[in-house]
Amino acid sequence: EESFYLHYNFPPFCTGEARPLRGTSRREVGHGNLAQRGLKGMIPDDCPYTVRVVSEVLESNGSSSMATVCSGTMALMDAGIQITRPVSGIAMGLISDGERYAVLSDILGDEDHLGDMDFKVTGTSQGITACQMDIKIKGLSYEILVNALKQARDGRLHILEKITATIEKPNSEVKSHSPKMVTSRIPNEFIGPFIGPGGKVIQELQKVTGCTIVINEDPETEEGIVEILGTDQEGIDSVLAKIESLLFKPEKGNTYKVKVIKMLDFGAVVEYLDAPGNEVLLHVSEIAWERTNNVSDVLKLGDTLEVKYFGIDPRTRKEKVSRKALLEKPEGYVERPPRPSKYDNRRKDNRNNR
Repeated sequence: EESFYLHYNFPPFCTGEARPLRGTSRREVGHGNLAQRGLKGMIPDDCPYTVRVVSEVLESNGSSSMATVCSGTMALMDAGIQITRPVSGIAMGLISDGERYAVLSDILGDEDHLGDMDFKVTGTSQGITACQMDIKIKGLSYEILVNALKQARDGRLHILEKITATIEKPNSEVKSHSPKMVTSRIPNEFIGPFIGPGGKVIQELQKVTGCTIVINEDPETEEGIVEILGTDQEGIDSVLAKIESLLFKPEKGNTYKVKVIKMLDFGAVVEYLDAPGNEVLLHVSEIAWERTNNVSDVLKLGDTLEVKYFGIDPRTRKEKVSRKALLEKPEGYVERPPRPSKYDNRRKDNRNNR
């Protein structure tokens, strides 16, 4: 399947003619294919879009197909398509009498009609991307061909200077009204949680953000390839934030900013600011060094604070974070002895004596 198209429209009025508009002419097909070949090689392989360039010729007294290549280059860069290099094109002509000859650059309509050659060349600063030659004589000498190519190169580079003076490189972002597609990868074990039971999570995310989300599995790495399609950058960013939140893994010993989202009698549920949706319990015993009778005496709903992550607590087998670990220990503070386990040796001995 093609991922790049160029449609070239050459209506009768562009040459001052008055005739009915019918189907696509052979000229439009041929010139469109030439311009498409000239630009296609500069579209990167990883371009996420199917791109269609439309050239509407409004007036013509020269090579409109080469003008299409030049304007197509500028349109692609302005649209944010990251083409490898800008492309320019020029039509070369020839006037000869059998003994003498003159190679013409950027021929006009009369020079094309009365001349012996129409040699169209497109290319970048690095080389030729496409060419097409029509001649009315039996053949060309090697000398004429070499001179025509050299002269065409000089013309192409001159046109490239004018193009890059107007737009030096592709815009970093596509237009605000353009459809956008962003691709992200997630480990295989996160595909299920991202989709949710019966697709609940991904459907709700599509509804809220207005984006279309497609997940495919890479047959080689078995990773999930998430394609996010939408026109609203804010919605796309929300989906990416959800993915980052899903993949977020706090590291033991690190400090994180959190926000209080729920108050409990035995602590507060906090959410990582770096990963909205990732929650952890801040136990009442880890709020301050002093005894905290009421959580609301220290924390309020919506408060932001820093906590230290301790990984999985071996006693509760749950994630442990602490606020007091980042606070200075009060002078004269005496550590409370740990509570005896309900399965201590004393109770075991009592059961054995029954």
